[in-house]
Amino acid sequence: MTKRANKAKGTQPAPSGHSFPNHELVVLATYLVGGAKAASDTEDIAIKANELAPGRFTWRKYPDQINIDTVRKRLWDATKPEKGSYLIGSERTGWRLTKAGFDFARRRIKKLSSPALSKPRKSKEESTVQTREIRRLIQEDAFLKFRRGQQDEISKSDAERFFRIDDYVTGKSRVAKIERFRIIASRNSELSDAITFLSELVREG
Repeated sequence: MTKRANKAKGTQPAPSGHSFPNHELVVLATYLVGGAKAASDTEDIAIKANELAPGRFTWRKYPDQINIDTVRKRLWDATKPEKGSYLIGSERTGWRLTKAGFDFARRRIKKLSSPALSKPRKSKEESTVQTREIRRLIQEDAFLKFRRGQQDEISKSDAERFFRIDDYVTGKSRVAKIERFRIIASRNSELSDAITFLSELVREG
């Protein structure tokens, strides 16, 4: 048997995390550290990304140290439309999944080889909060009017109350809040449709 054959035989298959482009990998890491429900810190995402694909984001000369700048660049990539608009946020405010990022992560996370790495953090308390929030949303005037087909009667104020935003919530903060509700309502098609309609009423510009 040749040396090449011996080497090939002894080679271990790469972790499935290595099959993802870097910007997709940090999206999966964001999902796993809780970026669907709250802003996640760059360092937390970096650590999780390194767990998913060991060595991918480390320094070449110092393989035991994560290169945060590399992770940060890929996080910014994941906010761009041409890369899927999977994330929203910044180094200062933290990173959150958009609805597109949430859907992408849920589809692709199953490809990870380790079950321990493919489960996002979620507590009983978080589930209770989401249930309570959905209950509130379907009782809001904006949703009730939408359900009755009275879209023309829904005011901007109704929509802002639905999303719990006001004139002080602007820019990325406004977008992030709406995206959070899209994620919360992802299993309720009627509520999701209402959110799509209502988000247009509170869109800036």
